[in-house]
Amino acid sequence: MTKARLFRLSVVVGSVFMILLIIVYWDNVGTAHFYLHTSFSRHHGVLPTVVKDDGRGSLSDVDEFLEKLLTSELRDRVNRKTEQPPLQASSRPVVNNLEENVRGYDWSTRDARTMLDQEKIQAERRKTLREFCANSSFAFPTKYRSFEDIPNYELNHLIVDDRHGVIYCYVPKVACTNWKRVMIVLSESLMDQGVPYVDPLDIPREHVHNSSTHFTFNKFWRRYGKFSRHLMKIKLKKYTKFLFVRDPFVRLISAFRSKFELENEEFYRRFAIPMLKLYSNHTSVPTSVGEAFEAGLKVSFSDFIQYLLDPRTEKLAPFNEHWRQVYRLCHPCQMEYDFIGKLETLDEDAAHLLQLLKVDRLLRFPPSYRNRTASSWQEDWFAKIPVAWRQQLYKLYEADFVLFGYPKPEHLLKT
Repeated sequence: MTKARLFRLSVVVGSVFMILLIIVYWDNVGTAHFYLHTSFSRHHGVLPTVVKDDGRGSLSDVDEFLEKLLTSELRDRVNRKTEQPPLQASSRPVVNNLEENVRGYDWSTRDARTMLDQEKIQAERRKTLREFCANSSFAFPTKYRSFEDIPNYELNHLIVDDRHGVIYCYVPKVACTNWKRVMIVLSESLMDQGVPYVDPLDIPREHVHNSSTHFTFNKFWRRYGKFSRHLMKIKLKKYTKFLFVRDPFVRLISAFRSKFELENEEFYRRFAIPMLKLYSNHTSVPTSVGEAFEAGLKVSFSDFIQYLLDPRTEKLAPFNEHWRQVYRLCHPCQMEYDFIGKLETLDEDAAHLLQLLKVDRLLRFPPSYRNRTASSWQEDWFAKIPVAWRQQLYKLYEADFVLFGYPKPEHLLKT
């Protein structure tokens, strides 16, 4: 009897030791730094091979242990007062990119009296999203998937900051460059000569969009193996989750402007050449974007819309992230977002979010672009697009309109 008890005790102690060993060494694996800032995670090393075990009990114990660990850490972070004085942002932005140079920045300040009732606005946005996700009469692809059904490659837009307990789902063409910069500063995932960046605008654009810079959900599997989904679910429950959205049609116009009206070699080769051949009847087109622009050969907005509506497009590959629907990028019905920002109210929303995250004394959100694509431009851009196409396009992006509270553009859809 005594030997049996000793054996059971040794198994329990060994299991706990293994769990602690995993937690000790997970911190410094991979290209991005992943911090839990516990007494266990201050040492660095290599993640040991996870022992295969099909027992449900062990996974449940690990799940419970990790949840308690993360809960205590987040509580400590909330209770810990930041004594660091506010950091001063650069007086001028870095403009080493053509797109940023063309657009310019808006450095004007806003009167605090014009700030909206942010708490009420956020409650309304979350309520709208919740209600339509639960509304059985409103359906769209992937709506009824569970989180476990989402493949890892579709979780690549969820950036995790374990230092502050934040998850950000980035949506291209919705201020994502600057929000990624903010996440880099918060997570300290990128160094400048061995020192973490403290001003978002000091981070070069080419580093911002380098996938190795950010620790995203789709990287969990190769780092944590069978524990990855358990960790994801715990973080989704405990961390503050946010995203920023935009009027879907205006976002499409913005994507077209930046990727096809400016010289972009990658997008010209991948998308413009096929569009010109399929929809503009060009049998022979230049192989480089420079030659095409010099010859006055550009994709039209009409070509772009035809490309989006063409059933062959999705059969060949999923939509590029710059025009993929937000519900496909961020899975809003599978994860309960705590904060829904909008580009139309970016300055107010950004300031409020940084306050909620208790990091407003550490950094400021970079100023918005000056010549941002305006909603009032829709009629001009869609003037030459047949109404039937506009109606099809709306159906394609209807879920984004409805889930995030954007009114149906009736003036564009009526014959």
